[in-house]
Amino acid sequence: MVRRTSQCVLEEHLGQTENQVGRLKRIFGLSSEKPTGKKCAAMAGLLKEGDEMASDTEETPVRDAGLIAAVQKVEHYEVSGYGSARTHAELLGNNEAVRLLEETLREERETDEKLIELAQSPINEKAVGVSSDGDGAPVARSKTGRKSRSSIL
Repeated sequence: MVRRTSQCVLEEHLGQTENQVGRLKRIFGLSSEKPTGKKCAAMAGLLKEGDEMASDTEETPVRDAGLIAAVQKVEHYEVSGYGSARTHAELLGNNEAVRLLEETLREERETDEKLIELAQSPINEKAVGVSSDGDGAPVARSKTGRKSRSSIL
């Protein structure tokens, strides 16, 4: 049930992301700038961290909690970037770009709220109950059977 719910949130957000790309293209269309891409090292690091945690951890509530935390880190990074872009659009007087970026920010914040609700569901309680080293910090077994601290934080 939990995996299905979190998967639904992620699938819904994937569709939103495709719409967000379209909005960004419209924003660039309003200006004389060409949209070019540059790989963001920080985002790549967040994605790599989430992938490593997922691939190194057994399918347990600890992994579920870790995945939620990893996706939230990405969402917060996106909110920061879109918020900065919106502020610049405001300063430049580009009201259409402001409107489009505000729509994207609303979606990102809604996704974050859904992730918070998932995290506040029994997922984290179950994750802590799986195993701990006495200090309440979740410990998971990796796929190799090794104990490892959850990379939730």
